[in-house]
Amino acid sequence: TPAALALLSGSVAAVVVWKWLGKKRIQKKMEEARRTRDEGMKKMAKAVQQFREQVPSVQTDAILSLPLLELTGRLREGSLSPKTVLYTYLEKVSALEVNQQTNCLRHFIPECEEQLQEIQQHKEKGLLYGVPISIKDHIGHKGHLVTCGLVQCLGTVMEEDSVLVKVLKRQGAIPFAMTNVPQSLFSYDCSNLIFGQTLNPLNHQKSPGGSSGGEGALIAGGGSILGIGSDIGGSIRLPSSFCGLCGLKPTAERLRWELVCPANPAHGQAWLKISCALGPMARDVESLALCMKALLCQEMFQLDPSVPPIPFNEEVYSSSTPLRVGYYDTDGYFPLPPCMRRAVKETRSALQAAGHQLVPFSPPGIPYVMTELFMKSFFADGGRAWLDVFTGNIVDPGLKPQVNPFKIPRLVKKLLALLLKPLVRLFTQFLLLLKLKDVAVISTCRSVKEMWNHHHQIQVYRSQFISQWKELQLDVVLCPVLGPAFTLGYPGKLLTAISSTMLYNVLNFPAGVVPVSTVTEADEEELKLYQGCCDDPWDRTLKQAVSGAVGMPVAVQCVALPWQEELCLRFMKEVETLSRDK
Repeated sequence: TPAALALLSGSVAAVVVWKWLGKKRIQKKMEEARRTRDEGMKKMAKAVQQFREQVPSVQTDAILSLPLLELTGRLREGSLSPKTVLYTYLEKVSALEVNQQTNCLRHFIPECEEQLQEIQQHKEKGLLYGVPISIKDHIGHKGHLVTCGLVQCLGTVMEEDSVLVKVLKRQGAIPFAMTNVPQSLFSYDCSNLIFGQTLNPLNHQKSPGGSSGGEGALIAGGGSILGIGSDIGGSIRLPSSFCGLCGLKPTAERLRWELVCPANPAHGQAWLKISCALGPMARDVESLALCMKALLCQEMFQLDPSVPPIPFNEEVYSSSTPLRVGYYDTDGYFPLPPCMRRAVKETRSALQAAGHQLVPFSPPGIPYVMTELFMKSFFADGGRAWLDVFTGNIVDPGLKPQVNPFKIPRLVKKLLALLLKPLVRLFTQFLLLLKLKDVAVISTCRSVKEMWNHHHQIQVYRSQFISQWKELQLDVVLCPVLGPAFTLGYPGKLLTAISSTMLYNVLNFPAGVVPVSTVTEADEEELKLYQGCCDDPWDRTLKQAVSGAVGMPVAVQCVALPWQEELCLRFMKEVETLSRDK
């Protein structure tokens, strides 16, 4: 009837207007956040200008080129002042040399000037005395937002510093910047609709990686000497690989982890059995070791009794005993580009020539780890919790390839699962790369009993992996990491390409990344012949993602058993030294 049609039309119009008003509210919030950021940057630029007028003779380039160990030595002996160093780094960033080119900052921390005064009152100079340090968006700092790239978190202002920031400050560090992240953190790109896309400082057509992409871009661009990131699937190691940095993912419980944005999908990770780890990112391994040494202190253990009171073991880190090194250049799940495998082979040869013992190692069951352990942990509810994160948000275009499959109706998912599961047994290598596999082939945990059984399966796999490691009497493992840096827009299309890093989150092993080479013209030529697993659309997408990367960093991954961060760092240092001696 006409009345019914009029009512229907009115209802549709009301829904359209309501959605339009909702988007307007979101856009207003985002504009306000960007305006606040820009105002903060202007204030810092003004403070830098005033400092330069007072002290015009500062040798900026000389200070910026100092390695962290040398910088801390100069600061402690007094030949450099913390104020000079802080304003030198602030100038590098606020003069728009780094941020304008890469959009790596989420916000300056104006309280850094207060911290500058505070450290001068300390009775003892901490290990990081006077060191300007950057921190990832979601690491809580008093008076600042923790956004995770999400609109609904724009009101989450921290009332106090996180434990990690408290310890850094106690050690004399000066947090001066918070860096950009991808929307929801669950991405290895670095883009959100509030603060925009972060670019790789080495090539602006490439991604810096993620989710600690802002950290990667800022440090690689010379705007920070030390940063703190987090890693739940490769989020420290992938930006380090893409940007040519050193990065360490410790055993998750070795450092304090605080999640302060409840809208973040990792909020329930305590029961997911796969924990997020905080860790350092820097230009060299010595910087990572110094940072870990500073953090693993009595202050950390007192502030958070749940952190095991295990100080940094200098003896293990400084040892020169030859190592027994397991190695592999492919995990049999997602074949990496030729240059990444070349890096492992060259590093293996260098280690062997240096007197270390190299043993072939094959990680067991990576397809099973990816689908049944990692993906099922995060999407045990079919992705519903993750979709809830985007309520009240406009989804970033880079995330849509990951988000959209979870919007497929449950019945359709079940039908796809029934159709694809028999084929998986016949064509595992092909179908494990299917984008729909994460939602159609993987079953969800439909009960508490199934969840406990899933936890048990993870523990069984860890035990099997450690048994294989022990049987070969390995000290450490050398293996590939995803790279080189992807072209912008590609990380969201290839979520399953990060099996090389995800594995060690499931295992909760310390793992670090060290750059050892760069992409050559020969690598680019060999890439043209790359067929991956079976030359399917996903293999071809990977080839497109990494092409045009001549001169970009090529890294390897170094792994140790749980709680052996010092041994992992010692191995990373050996790899770094050998790569520089080439």
